[in-house]
Amino acid sequence: MLDVCLLGTSGMMPLPNRWLTALMTRYNGSNLLIDCGEGTQITMKEKGWSFHSIDIICFTHYHGDHISGLPGLLLSMGNADRTEPITMIGPKGLERVVNSLRVIAPELPFDINFIELSSPLEEIRINGYIIQAFRVNHNIVCYGYSIIIERAGRFFLEKAQENNVPQSFWNQLQKGATMEADGRVYTPDMVLGPKRKGIKLTYCTDTRPVPSIVENAKNADLFICEGMYGEKDKEDKAKEHKHMTFYEAAQLAKEADVKELWLTHYSPSLIKPEEYIKNIKDIFPNVKPGKDRKSVTLQFDPNE
Repeated sequence: MLDVCLLGTSGMMPLPNRWLTALMTRYNGSNLLIDCGEGTQITMKEKGWSFHSIDIICFTHYHGDHISGLPGLLLSMGNADRTEPITMIGPKGLERVVNSLRVIAPELPFDINFIELSSPLEEIRINGYIIQAFRVNHNIVCYGYSIIIERAGRFFLEKAQENNVPQSFWNQLQKGATMEADGRVYTPDMVLGPKRKGIKLTYCTDTRPVPSIVENAKNADLFICEGMYGEKDKEDKAKEHKHMTFYEAAQLAKEADVKELWLTHYSPSLIKPEEYIKNIKDIFPNVKPGKDRKSVTLQFDPNE
């Protein structure tokens, strides 16, 4: 299962009860953060989640409302005597940007490993996550992310017996390991059926609607998407600043055939986004207004 918390939902500037952009997930002891706007630590504390186990931080792009909370977060981690390395993922220039921000956090007791994105679509496998980064269309280089948790096939006793797999290997093979004994190699497919449907979360913000969003959000269990403007007459403004309206986000969710849509990254002028949700339910019914610390636990399909 994958725990998901939308830590901050404000775009451009923080507001009372609405911090800047951040999303956090937890899976199998590993915590992942996407973006780190101002107030990320505060809202994380209010949620009751900890930064101690964050070992992956992804950035969509390098505008201040998406990265301004990073120096303080790194200092807090350092002051908590963290020694484990952190992996950071983001568009090209990541190491330069982070090191510039670290002028106020120059000495940390842990290493930072940088993965810089340069292709339209890239995949990183780390700590049980499959992270698919896909380029979107903002006024600087920007990426969306799909977070995928794979699920192995079912264990079949008959298959293990037919393949003469030693019982002592069954547990490790179910976990994906390859075993060897007496000159013979044993692989997971010798005891497992085909892979089952896993869990998929797709997150994108600060972009115009583009085909890559639909392609990468296809069949997501949860699609968290920018809804900068709730008013239909703000489409021209959205186009000018390379953002999206509620209507455009709902259309993407419909085309991608996702299970559920949460909106986020609201304009500071959009004080009550929930009032505009009813206007787009005819496009995509299962839409909900994101709010700070809105959470869900995504589960594997029990029927698979």
